[in-house]
Amino acid sequence: MILPYLLIGPTKNMGRGVFTTEDIPADTTIEIAPVILMSADDRLHLDQTLLHDYIFEWKGEGGACCMALGYVPVYNHASPSSCEYEMDYAHGLITVKTVRDIKAGEELFINYNGDWNNPDPVWFETK
Repeated sequence: MILPYLLIGPTKNMGRGVFTTEDIPADTTIEIAPVILMSADDRLHLDQTLLHDYIFEWKGEGGACCMALGYVPVYNHASPSSCEYEMDYAHGLITVKTVRDIKAGEELFINYNGDWNNPDPVWFETK
């Protein structure tokens, strides 16, 4: 499930991102995406490719990481972010919801550290 007023568009300096064409209130679920689970062995191979930047740690049964489908891989990072994501290990899903009101035209961000307001640098900020 992806809300119909979300779209992928170009950003000034991050390639592409997820935007909204309508206002969205805080605490709105905007996407529920299935994931493809991958084992620790698969992860070793993925870490040698560009997909490394798009996979998520996965602590559920069956895999050491996952690739989310839908728009999830296209949300850019910000801290604090405008959205948060939650893993549903039992059903193999990632849910994205807003943490504040979002205005039409705004880019939506998640925090790659997991918690929307976690200030720790992420891997590409420490290189």
